[in-house]
Amino acid sequence: MLTKRPRGTNDFLPEDTAKWQYLENMLRGICRQFGYAELRTPIFEETALFLRGVGDTTDIVQKEMYTFEDAGGRSLTLRPENTASAVRAYVENKLFAGQQPVRLFYMGPMFRYERPQAGRFRQFHQFGVECFGAASPAADAEVIALAWEFYRRLGLQGLEMNLNSVGCPNCRPAYRQALQDFLRPHLAELCPTCQERFEKNPLRILDCKNPQCQQFLQGAPTTLDALCDDCREHFAAVQDYLQAAAIPYRLNTKLVRGLDYYTNTAFEILLSDIGAQSAVCGGGRYNGLVEELGGKPAPGVGFALGMERVFSALNAQEIELPAAPGIDVFVAVLDKQAQTQAFQLACELRSQGLAVGYDTLERSLKAQLKYADSQKVAYVLLVGGDELTRGSVALRDMQSSEQIELPLPEVGAVLTARLLK
Repeated sequence: MLTKRPRGTNDFLPEDTAKWQYLENMLRGICRQFGYAELRTPIFEETALFLRGVGDTTDIVQKEMYTFEDAGGRSLTLRPENTASAVRAYVENKLFAGQQPVRLFYMGPMFRYERPQAGRFRQFHQFGVECFGAASPAADAEVIALAWEFYRRLGLQGLEMNLNSVGCPNCRPAYRQALQDFLRPHLAELCPTCQERFEKNPLRILDCKNPQCQQFLQGAPTTLDALCDDCREHFAAVQDYLQAAAIPYRLNTKLVRGLDYYTNTAFEILLSDIGAQSAVCGGGRYNGLVEELGGKPAPGVGFALGMERVFSALNAQEIELPAAPGIDVFVAVLDKQAQTQAFQLACELRSQGLAVGYDTLERSLKAQLKYADSQKVAYVLLVGGDELTRGSVALRDMQSSEQIELPLPEVGAVLTARLLK
């Protein structure tokens, strides 16, 4: 019986991976322009990292983590997100001892046990950035600008930036109490999930999708109402920076994000074209997370975006990415006696930087030329016959059908010159 891939995962075939590489290269280029360097962390970490870093009241920790015990009895978890891992790397490798701020980006697979649906998978891929050591609102605006620039370059239409401030440990307790006081008369009528959140993390009730819960939130106090002076000034400055950069946004006082570590700025980029799960990017500030994970207090801000959702958005708006470059030249073998020399020529041309195809099926010349044409190859080298006896090969231009004879030592230079035109 055929073994199939696990539910909630995907195979990415060569035509798919070419598109992934295009986006990954675009992201790497943008990060270089913004001064962010790549970080690579393990795919699994100690479970305690996510319990402390993500928050034990979150859906991720309570329901979605892939946790297992290794042969040494250690509890390990496939990373469900990468911010906690980035903080751990920042602390463990003493990046705080160098020049600040430390600007990092990452990309790679994450794992959550979720019900697979459009835009949601159990193995999914994230790109994200983290900026450590900068408390300035300019750092918040910088990471938002980086995300916005990526989507702008893709040409996606209908993007909406949602922005909020969730306060800090000084002002959030008062807001938490005010929200609980407001909702307490309706506690029994809230959905079971919100009833559970009421004591543990009442701010999460704000983003509940249940229409009845949303009805009871009408007229509820907002996080912006409860901000202390420092948080209010910080949030106003973030908006000033975004306006200076001509990045449009709208205030969404119900935006709190799904992770416990956020402080001050929270943001999401939404796109309605990809269905109910319309967020294509989200992030914010997390000034207490480094200390929570064992480091000295250091501010942080960042975001993550799901790569699969990017592709869903591109498909919905029928945006085609550039095709991957193919082979430059195909080496066709005229007769069996020429196979070794043709293979040698293909290897020599590859060592000179050319992308070269070679027939390994021992097909007829007609079949080889048909294959070369299907690959949209610009040139074919015909190796064998009288030309090879003279130390030459035939070069055929597949577009014009022009054919010339070339001495073997000149083949590389002639092809390079033609392909550079």
